[in-house]
Amino acid sequence: MDFVSPPNSSLLKLTMPVSDHQSLSSVLIVPSVTQPLSKEQKAFNSLIKKIESRRAALLEWETALPAFHQKYASDLLPLQQQCLDLQWQFAQALDLAHAAKGLTKTEKRKVAVLITDIARAVLEQQENDELKVLFNKYSEWDFDEEEAERLGGMKAMLEDVLGMELGDDVDMTSPEDVLQRMEAQFMAQQEALGEAPPRKKNRREEVREAKQVAEEKQMSQSIREVYRKLAGALHPDREPDPVERARKTDLMQRVNQAYEKGNLLQLLELQLELENINPNHLAEIGTERLKHYSKILKGQLSELDLEIESIEAEIMMEFNLPPVAALRPKNLMVMLQRDVHICKDQIAGLQAQIGMAADPKQLKVWLKNYSVNRPTYDDFDMPF
Repeated sequence: MDFVSPPNSSLLKLTMPVSDHQSLSSVLIVPSVTQPLSKEQKAFNSLIKKIESRRAALLEWETALPAFHQKYASDLLPLQQQCLDLQWQFAQALDLAHAAKGLTKTEKRKVAVLITDIARAVLEQQENDELKVLFNKYSEWDFDEEEAERLGGMKAMLEDVLGMELGDDVDMTSPEDVLQRMEAQFMAQQEALGEAPPRKKNRREEVREAKQVAEEKQMSQSIREVYRKLAGALHPDREPDPVERARKTDLMQRVNQAYEKGNLLQLLELQLELENINPNHLAEIGTERLKHYSKILKGQLSELDLEIESIEAEIMMEFNLPPVAALRPKNLMVMLQRDVHICKDQIAGLQAQIGMAADPKQLKVWLKNYSVNRPTYDDFDMPF
């Protein structure tokens, strides 16, 4: 794990306040002694359990992220900055050693490579004009020109793979800006396709489309019927008791919000909360209606999966984690503590290396085991 950037508060804005939801066990269809669950009822129950599992995962993220961000800012971020400062000091110490007498041409060449490697690694994390001057002193390339060429190559590759123009003003150093530009170009392409004359559909496509429209209409009707039952049972304005009127007003607001979002499951939960239906109500729902319910719930399950994926992807991007990382809320603190220890070891190593660079004899011994042919950034025993 390589945390490299400050925490982003947007990660805390989960779209569903999962902590406000009750357990979904009351929405499950319970088999009777004489009547086992049908295939459709089992599918409905399976979707309910999956949705509850996803809600639990979202609640874990909702709980873990604030504490993690606070710990990151207080424990790791200062250490990372100290590492960058010490790398800059190490580069300066090597610069002084390079100018002093006593090093051979080969040793000076190694020192020059070390300085450019360190400078490049630090400059990728933060702006430092003095360090750019030092990089340019020992490199065949100007840092800004090299960076512009690298970003230009990255932009050209993305445009070639995606088949779209990102524009000359896109900020390739900002993943957020690149993603926004890609989304804008994609939407523009979709709009352009929509303006093209429609292709005549064959009979099979027409039948499939008509069936899809009919199913969507039936699913919408299923949600509307549940909504009407709830709205008919509430009527807070007709309630004489002030306490009960306030409760029904709150419930009606939640019913309207759930209906606007097409959230069938939340409407069913509100039915139970209102005690508008008995526990056997779901078991009495017909097969066709239950199929429609299941299709709606599948859509809601997909939305939860996308929300979880979005949170994980944003964390991976924010903290420079590899896409294959097994990211779980309970692992965040463990990974953070591991990085704190790694960073402390790096600090100790850098402090020792700065002292070594000031001693020509120690530096010559150390350079003897250093090879410029090894991959960049792994050339010396200090991981960045």
